[in-house]
Order: sequence, then C-alpha cells, then structure tokens
Amino acid sequence: MAARSVGRGVGRMLGSLYRCPGQAVRPLRGLSTPGWATSQFSGSAPTLAPAAALPGSYPALSAQAAQEPAAFWGQLARDTLVWDTPYHTVWDCDFSSGKIGWFLGGQLNVSVNCLDQHVQKSPESVALIWERDEPGTEVRITYRELLETTCRLANTLKRHGVHRGDRVAIYMPVSPLSVAAMLACARIGAVHTVVFAGFSAESLAGRINDAKCKVVITFNQGLRGGRVVELKKIVDEAMKNCPTVQHVLVAQRTDNKVHMGDLDIPLEQEMAKEAPVCIPEIMDSEDMLFMLYTSGSTGTPKGLVHTQAGYLLYAALTHKLVFDYQPGDVFGCVADIGWITGHSYVVYGPLCNGATSVLFESTPVYPNAGRYWETVQRLKINQFYGAPTAVRLLLKYGDTWVKKYDRSSLRTLGSVGEPINHEAWEWLYKVVGDSRCTLVDTWWQTETGGICIAPRPSEEGAEILPGMAMRPFFGIIPALMDEKGNIMEGSDVSGALCISQAWPGMARTIYGDHQRFIDSYFKAYPGYYFTGDGAHRTKGGYYQITGRMDDVINISGHRLGTAEIEDAMADHPAVPETAVIGYPHDIKGEAAFAFIVLKDDVGDVDMVVSELKSAVATKIAKYAVPDQVLVVKRLPKTRSGKVMRRLLRKIITGRTQDLGDTTTLEDPSVITEILSTFQKHKDKQAVAK
Repeated sequence: MAARSVGRGVGRMLGSLYRCPGQAVRPLRGLSTPGWATSQFSGSAPTLAPAAALPGSYPALSAQAAQEPAAFWGQLARDTLVWDTPYHTVWDCDFSSGKIGWFLGGQLNVSVNCLDQHVQKSPESVALIWERDEPGTEVRITYRELLETTCRLANTLKRHGVHRGDRVAIYMPVSPLSVAAMLACARIGAVHTVVFAGFSAESLAGRINDAKCKVVITFNQGLRGGRVVELKKIVDEAMKNCPTVQHVLVAQRTDNKVHMGDLDIPLEQEMAKEAPVCIPEIMDSEDMLFMLYTSGSTGTPKGLVHTQAGYLLYAALTHKLVFDYQPGDVFGCVADIGWITGHSYVVYGPLCNGATSVLFESTPVYPNAGRYWETVQRLKINQFYGAPTAVRLLLKYGDTWVKKYDRSSLRTLGSVGEPINHEAWEWLYKVVGDSRCTLVDTWWQTETGGICIAPRPSEEGAEILPGMAMRPFFGIIPALMDEKGNIMEGSDVSGALCISQAWPGMARTIYGDHQRFIDSYFKAYPGYYFTGDGAHRTKGGYYQITGRMDDVINISGHRLGTAEIEDAMADHPAVPETAVIGYPHDIKGEAAFAFIVLKDDVGDVDMVVSELKSAVATKIAKYAVPDQVLVVKRLPKTRSGKVMRRLLRKIITGRTQDLGDTTTLEDPSVITEILSTFQKHKDKQAVAK
C-alpha cells in the first residue's frame, strides 16, 4: 500500500528524547520551575540509548520503550505535559498484585493541559466543531470559549456540593457542553463517569449506584438521526433508585419543556450566575480522572478507573503518532463520548494536543448515506476515525454517495471497535480514501486507555496490510500464550493476546473491587495483562486480532457480556434457562442469538419472545436485543451443569462437522435435538422471506 507513513513524524515528536534530561517544568500560571528528580529505575539522569539516536527509527524507539521505559516515558512526560510539581519516579508497576503507578510524586491538572495552555498561546483557535444532527448547522467553539464554559460549569458543580473525589454521572450525547462537563470535573478534581445516552434507565441507575454519584448532568432531550431521545425521562426513571444523587443538572438541547422535580436544576441558568474563571485543583498523577463502565463476562458491568497523567500522556501521544496529526488539522472521530474512543480521541488526546476536534451528533445515514462524506467536505476533515459496522452499512449503499463529495482533505482513515473485515477495509481504502490515504486499523480497549496496536507509527513508507492492526505502539510488548500458559515464540502462530509490560494509559483498577481487576486481567497468565482477545502473529511478525476469547460479544462496536443479556431475560417467569452467544452479522459484525427454554405450560410462545426482547431493551439498551431467539427443550450442558456455548456457536455458524470434544456432555443427543430445531427455524425464515 503506497501510503504516507508517520516515520518522520515519529522523529519530530520524539525529538524531545534527545534533549537534555534536566528539562524544567513548563511555566504556566506563574508557577516556579523546579528541577526534575531522576527516576529510581534509571539510576541516573535518563538518557536515550545510542541505538535510538536515529530520528524516526521505529525499531530503535520500540526497543528503547521496551528496555528503558523510565527514560523513554520520563522525558516524553516532561516535554508533553504541563506540570505543577515534578514527579520523582517514572513508574512503579507489578502485574502480580495489579499495582500500576506512573509519574509518582508529580502533580498537574488535566483541564489545564487541555485548555489553559492553548488559551495562553492561541485563544481564538477552534477547539471543537459541533456537527449537529441537521447537516450544515455546525457550531465552532474556540479554546477560550471552551475554557470559560468549563469554568462556569466547574463553579456550578462546586456550588452544588461537588468536591474533589466526588463522582459525577454525565448522561449526554456528544456536544460542547458534555465535553465541558468532563473537563469541569477534571478541573475541580471530581471523577466523571459518562454513561452512553442510549442506555436504559436501569443500566444508568446501576452505574450511578456502583459509582455512588452525587450529581447527574443531562439534557432535556437528545437529537439523533432526526429523532428525539427523551433523556430526562430516562434519568427521572433512574432517579427512583439512586439514593446517592443530590442534584440533577438539566441542560437544554431542544426548546421542549420537560418535568422538573425537586432534584432538578436548570444548568444554563445556574452557569450564567458563575464566573468564567475557576482555579484548577492540583491533582496527583495517580488520582482518579474518570471511570468508564464496560461489560464483563459475569454480567455485572465493571467500572474501570483511569488516572491523570499517564492516561493523558498516552492519549495525546497515540493521537499524534497513529493518525499523523499536524497542527491545524481538523480531526474527525465520529465516536460517542460514552465510549473510551470518545474519551481518548474526541476529548482528551486531541485537546491536549491543541487540535480541532469534531463532535458528531448524528448517524451515518441521516439524512442520507452521504452524511459522513458531506461532513468531510464541508468541515475539511483531515483524519477520519470510525467503526467497521458503519463502513459495512455504508458499503451496501454503493460508491455514488461517497464520490458525490470532495474528500481531498483526508490524509488518514482509521477503524476502531472491532476487527475490520477485508471487504470493508478495501472499500474504505480504495473508494473513500481514493487509494491515497493511510488506513490504520487500530486495536485497543477501554482497559488500555489508548491505541496499543496499529499500522502507524512505523518506519517511513512501511507496508500496511488490509484488515490488520500490525505493529505494537511504543512500550506495548505483546505475548501470545497457548492453552497451557506457555509463551508462543516465532511467527505464524495464534494464541491468547497478552501484554508483558505496563504502559502509562492502562486502567488502574475496577472501582470498589481491585480483586476483580486482578482476577479479570492478571490471573489467567501470571505476570501478564490478559486482553481477553485472541491474535495471530503472521510470518512477517505482524499482529492480527482474531476476536474475543470469552463470553463477550461485540455488537456494532459495543462490547456486551452475554451474561448481561441472559440476566435480563432470566427474570421472565416463563423462562427457566437461557444461553446467549454471538454470531457473525453482515452489518453489525456480531449479533446476539438467544437460546431459551420455556416452561411446559407456556401458551403463546411469540408473546414470550416479544416480552423477552422488550426486557433486554429496557434493562440494557435496544442494540443489545437478540436478532434471533430459538426456543429449545434443553441446553447442552456438562455433567457439572455448565452450558457449552461453544457447541451452540458451532451449530448456528454451520460448523457441526467439527464439534470438538463432546465427551463432557451430560447427554450428547441434545446436539441432534437442537440441530433439528434450528433447521426448522431456518426453513421458517426462508419461507417468510
């Protein structure tokens, strides 16, 4: 693939590594600039290994990050971030106990890094372009305006009893005010947890209660794809079961009036009373910045904790180097802020780098299938970062919608959320990018904080292979493990994807349950971080992600534990047993398939199925509703009572010739039984079509 690499950009960005090690704190807000203490890991002032003194040498820089992490990350942190107090220790990590600490002793404020430093230099440069639901109604927000809005909101939070360390839930779609809400929390040392504005009242309440949030920030309504979303009504429903919430701050996205109760406060009115200045709280590097909930295979969402300095540095650096971000670029990540992609590559990474970040409120097909590309043309977007599920959807509408618009501003295309299939990759590269843009298929997770494996950065002009994440980012050291926990050496091997060394952006714990954090990520392969994904290392030494290894499915880029869907359906009185698995889907990547066992006295089966789907939509979200539901007499179980989902997956994907080991099945005849039922189900579907 003849695509522009960021090889030289690596040399430029990491040129800081070749400067004198005694760099002082960058002056801001009249701070003094004390000298830096050296890392306890380096033994002396960190210097770069001689082998890495070649600008842009990807292998040498990778070796430096792997062999001398204190020297590598220490200098980058000094030169990239604005500090109040220098750190004394670059890193202190131990995977066996789940201890992860970076830039210890250092103090800073994330909002200062994302706002104040840029306002000081260029206050009228554009921070955000809000691409609202209706095309052509975009709003530009300067860094000065965003800082003032953030400070007013921060002062409003303080006036309503929010202090350092308190948790604040943000239930808002993508908008400048939701970004300001995140940054306002960061400014006063509160911890935000953004809940995707498509989640149900029950899901929202569960997250609020787990985090013990004091305040909720929301809109009266949301707008998406020409439809109104009743956000405040969902919050009202959730508030019936949220005893820790003292106030609900309600902003206006539409002119429609909504019910305002005792907890509710009109946000804009309160902000108007506040000063546009708020002194930032000085935070320790390892203080909590935010919590973000992700699905676990046990059915209970996990509140993953990210902290201040390490997360911000990693988000900013990956944003610059993976996407070849240059000053003045318009960066278009179309993810929702309710997901980690929105946190790292809509908000924190781009704003720390002083970029112009696009906030996309709409859908890929509103008002038509040309929406993304019309937006690229109108806003002159340089980097476009989206999900394979949207690409697969748009591919079906043909090339005309793409070619109708001028996409010459694009330099980098990115894919995130799930592995991208070959057809979608080729279409994105050839049709959308005119075979001239770099296409980066990125692999990372909520847990990793930022991109871990991607084709860039690399050496200048290095090849990019379709549908493959390829190259580990600096400091990411992958290891593939076999079923017995042994490291798989060499090329052309597949195994469980682990990472053998800590990096600054990774999550620190699961809120309120550090043992679950250890059990989830460090227990399966002691001494390693287990990603939960499988991967293949090619003959060329590149990494290709093969998908989840646990009971987590990926629907349109949304990770969801199958146990969550099963739990939502298990409450139905007519359903004693359920098993949910993921299966390939043309548009969504994966969809949910539910096997259900009904009680003998059930009359109207269709009604029960309808009620089950409604229960999943209410308890989780509409996207979690199974595409197919199959009623069976019983489920395939081991003698110990464990459901063998592996066999169910093979049945519905047509791989019954290779069922593998079935000796542990309590009754092997259950396979024939389910196969017969599934065939009748398929025949019925074929007739319906």
